[in-house]
Amino acid sequence: MKNPKHWKLGGLFYYNKEDNRLIVDKPNPNYGTTLNFAHKKSYLFFIGMLCFFGFIVFIITITKK
Repeated sequence: MKNPKHWKLGGLFYYNKEDNRLIVDKPNPNYGTTLNFAHKKSYLFFIGMLCFFGFIVFIITITKK
């Protein structure tokens, strides 16, 4: 972990206003990536992902009837 003060909740969330990357690697590379929640577009990206997966679940539940 390069600078632990930018990682919140034990490395779960990354928040750094000086870093302009939207997606950053987690401290442990085995855990993948996360969003930089200080980036302006991160919340739009997060909401977009939620809507996309919510739509997929909606379509799956509708077609099972």
